[in-house]
Amino acid sequence: MSPPTEALQRITRLAPLPEALARIEAVVQSVAPRELAPAAAVGSTLAADIVAAADVPARPVALRDGWAVAAEAVADAGPYAPVPLTPAPAWVDAGDPMPAGADAVLPLDALSVTKGQAEALAPAVSGEGVLLAGEHAAKGVVLRSAGERLRPVDASILRDAGVQAVRVRWPRLKIFSASVPTRSAADTISPLLARALEHDGCIAEVAQAASLEAALNDQACDAVVTIGGTGTGRRDASVKTLARVGKVEMHGIGIAPGETMAFGSVSGRPVLMLPGRLDAALAAYLLVGRPLLARLAARPLSDVAVPVTLARKIASTVGIAEAVFVQQTGEEAEPLGSGVFGGSALARADGWVFVPPESEGFPAGTTVKMRLLP
Repeated sequence: MSPPTEALQRITRLAPLPEALARIEAVVQSVAPRELAPAAAVGSTLAADIVAAADVPARPVALRDGWAVAAEAVADAGPYAPVPLTPAPAWVDAGDPMPAGADAVLPLDALSVTKGQAEALAPAVSGEGVLLAGEHAAKGVVLRSAGERLRPVDASILRDAGVQAVRVRWPRLKIFSASVPTRSAADTISPLLARALEHDGCIAEVAQAASLEAALNDQACDAVVTIGGTGTGRRDASVKTLARVGKVEMHGIGIAPGETMAFGSVSGRPVLMLPGRLDAALAAYLLVGRPLLARLAARPLSDVAVPVTLARKIASTVGIAEAVFVQQTGEEAEPLGSGVFGGSALARADGWVFVPPESEGFPAGTTVKMRLLP
């Protein structure tokens, strides 16, 4: 026997993607910043500019092993016209501070010492073999800016500059599967989302909550991502649960695939509800989830994209924004479908193309931007 239709979740309207993104911008607040050591903060988003407090290095240092000399004193030196140096110049190892009066480093074989008398056999120019004061970073220079992700190379640079702590935003998200048991063999989407979230600058954890309601009420996170239960089927109840314990901002967005997605909040924590089908969950995350995460981290949304030429046309419905997965061959990209993408199509996908809601698609031969998959 079919259930009463009033008991089912309903999508009364597909909100246009620009409207959904504007709503996210209006209601989602950035997470509070915290201080971490640079090495512990790799992957997070800077909440403040990092400014060099002093010149780095503070004084000139040797870039190579050799003899520390005054360049002016050896300007005319050569193998057939050696220049005596008294006293003999000091030897420096790479990284040593330069002695007073020395502004160049001669290689080992460019100077000979015979019976205590040193002779330069080659010339040098001022600064040769020397890292000048402030050359790594001058006092007051911005090393990295607020809104940028902290990279492993940055941690090394900041450690070298004597930076002990950085102020960062690092949203902590919990993932809960409402359609299949979380962490079970059938849960194929949670691991993908966890990696995508971490790639996009978040700390992701697959929740072990006993129920969707418990996951939504988890106060140990900054936001919750749920999978499944967003449709109008008899077993779909995720959005109704969110409405009971929190607030639904939107249910149904004009995107394909993934139109049944929803988002809202519980006690001020954003909740992103993705469909339970892999292609729909991935597209909804790319089109709506990533902008939400960027808002949490207070950073601009940026995509790595490469120009490709479409091998076949993409047809799209005006009013619907699409994520079209494509396979790249050389400088061309072949669309792997539209609206629905099976596992074999996703396995062949190298990236995806965004079709804006005002577009009817792109003809074959059009140059488009292919964004990379997480």
